[in-house]
Amino acid sequence: MKTANLAIVFTDIKGFTERTSRQTHEENQRLLRTHHELLAPLFTAFGGRILKSIGDAFLVTFESPTQAVLSGVAIQDRLWEYNRTAPESDQLHVRVAINVGEVRIEANDVFGEPVNIASRVEGIAEPGEVFFTEAVYLSMNKAEVPSQEVGAYELKGIPGKIRVFRVPKGPYRMEAPVMPLPAPAGVVPAGPPFANLALARVSEAGGSAGAALAAAGQRAAALGEQAKSAGGQLLAGLRSRLPPALTGPRLALGLGGLAVVLGLAVVVFGGGPARRAISRVRDADPAARGPLVQEARKLIEAEEHLGRRHYLFGQLDEARGKPDDAVDSYVAAIKAGSPRAEDRLTDLLEHEECRVRSLAARAVGELRLKSARGELEDLSKAGGPGDGEESNLLDRVLGGCDSRKAAKSALERFKGG
Repeated sequence: MKTANLAIVFTDIKGFTERTSRQTHEENQRLLRTHHELLAPLFTAFGGRILKSIGDAFLVTFESPTQAVLSGVAIQDRLWEYNRTAPESDQLHVRVAINVGEVRIEANDVFGEPVNIASRVEGIAEPGEVFFTEAVYLSMNKAEVPSQEVGAYELKGIPGKIRVFRVPKGPYRMEAPVMPLPAPAGVVPAGPPFANLALARVSEAGGSAGAALAAAGQRAAALGEQAKSAGGQLLAGLRSRLPPALTGPRLALGLGGLAVVLGLAVVVFGGGPARRAISRVRDADPAARGPLVQEARKLIEAEEHLGRRHYLFGQLDEARGKPDDAVDSYVAAIKAGSPRAEDRLTDLLEHEECRVRSLAARAVGELRLKSARGELEDLSKAGGPGDGEESNLLDRVLGGCDSRKAAKSALERFKGG
């Protein structure tokens, strides 16, 4: 059994479940893509390893507690910038919770009380805040990050009280200030809540890491000028608002300004002709998708790696509103060695449609996908929307869709596997 002392970071979006009931599937998917594109590059920039990205939540590990806290601070300032110009329906308000301790490592997952504590702290964290435990406070470099005690809490399933801290809001010394948009006369616009304390450090990355980020950032900036995707449009708008100090040498460093953080996301998550073709399918009117789907299929067929090809077909299935078909594509991708397909199949265990959750649960069980076992256990206990409803003839014959039952049956396959 492999163990390691790691910092555990949990994040989620405030009120996401409620929002999914008010938005269309396409709106939900667009929101999640934006969320992923804004947060994931920052986790990576601070040395984090993303273990799971499930719906609106991230589970990330760091070797350094200090870097874990800094990543949370950078995320909150990054989201502040994004929310300033986003419509209220598109704004993202995220909670960040961090704990540190010795965890058990299995496949692409971590287990143990430190993980449970981090999850419980996330439950009491406030949107826009970075909360962390006393264990993090004692082990991090306090000269790097300011801290303030929130209080001692009794957390469900955790013996004794846990002291919780937060990173207080600025002002701090602003090493890479963001120029606010023009404000009405007599009004002093507020700056980012944590004064770019962490984002400035990302922009000053040096050595080989800095060179790698620079190359990626330059490529992202070029793509952002041409891309029609939401990430490309956001990048173009964001760059136009950056002050000259951030559009010169700092931009060349790749993540030197907030625009480049988003630009990097375009490369990592939206780059490539096939992915852009899929985005066009997703954004098009359903009646006009036919030619776009054919174009995407041709580009996907050109992919040499079998696992990536099947994964992209799954993405295309979802883009054209066929998530149940996507399950089969993701299964084929997993068998061909695609870790992204594992993550996406796991995500589908939380899909708003009962039939999709059930199909994903059966697939996870057949594959004995250990990385999804925790989500499968959650589904077996709580079920989800539409359980018990009869949406088609098969459901009526079988007595209604039941993703909870499907998850329980899938878990049985893990026994003795």
